[in-house]
Amino acid sequence: MRRYGKHTDEDDIRARPNRKGNRPRTNIRPKHEDAAEGLVLTVDRGRLTCLVEDRVVMAMKARELGRKAAVVGDRVMLVGDLSGMKDTLARIVRIQDRASVLRRTADDDDPYERVVVANADQLAIVTALADPEPRPRLIDRCLVAAYDGGLEPLLVLTKSDLAAPDELLELYGHLDIPYVVTSREELENGDAADRVRQLLDGRITAFVGHSGVGKTTLVNALVPEERRRTTGHVNAVTGRGRHTTTSALALPLAGDDGWVIDTPGVRSFGLAHIDPSRVIHAFPDLEPGTADCPRACSHDEPDCALDAWVAAGHADPARLYSLRRLLATRERTEGD
Repeated sequence: MRRYGKHTDEDDIRARPNRKGNRPRTNIRPKHEDAAEGLVLTVDRGRLTCLVEDRVVMAMKARELGRKAAVVGDRVMLVGDLSGMKDTLARIVRIQDRASVLRRTADDDDPYERVVVANADQLAIVTALADPEPRPRLIDRCLVAAYDGGLEPLLVLTKSDLAAPDELLELYGHLDIPYVVTSREELENGDAADRVRQLLDGRITAFVGHSGVGKTTLVNALVPEERRRTTGHVNAVTGRGRHTTTSALALPLAGDDGWVIDTPGVRSFGLAHIDPSRVIHAFPDLEPGTADCPRACSHDEPDCALDAWVAAGHADPARLYSLRRLLATRERTEGD
């Protein structure tokens, strides 16, 4: 074997060639210190519409982000052409830490988690009181996802001219969830939008609900400058509406007093990603009672310490019932 001395720059020393014929890759990535912050308004087939200051900018995700995806509501850092002019494209190089996330899976057996919305303060669960009939199990699942993701829930009950809200409100009364009841006439004359807007001012609110409940109609009333096509049709056989909103979209309320995020209608809301131990955080009156629970307690078993906590008068028994109903929602289908 040939050995070299101190001087190894002879002409006959060969370097191993790069078979691809390009420069070797490096782990050093640019810091993009000049990147501008933007808000993701919508995502469509790999193209992201972002608001940068007062400009709407089209962007795509930089390769260096790998599999990390930006969703509506994300705060992102962008470089490139930020003029917002036609046929220009910027790059998203960083996704800022999220304050909250609304996530779901296709069903309870699907391990693939989908982030629907990021950084929302509030989740407005829109439910019709009739046509289509309300689905309490779907409401329960949305509540669990809200509590798990750090969003405050809001119930928006529509079509009160077709059915009374009393029974549904009684079911959720002990959860202390704010609510608003609207009718079709109020949606048409703007009264419903005015009452709902009072609960949205200064906040980022994501709207969810299954098709046909009037969700997009309400969003159109809240943001008339950005009207989206509404369904207006409920199948007479299945009692379900037809999807017309196909992608989530963030829209500003008038006067810069908040944002609404319209999301596609859902027919299922899987909770495979939910850790049941986090749901208890939404019940501050019950959470101290879990200190004496056995390890990995499901809070619905004979040794659960919450029964003694409630029996001692520290919390309302109806609150414990509500907690257990929500925790058990993963074991039931939405239509039960």
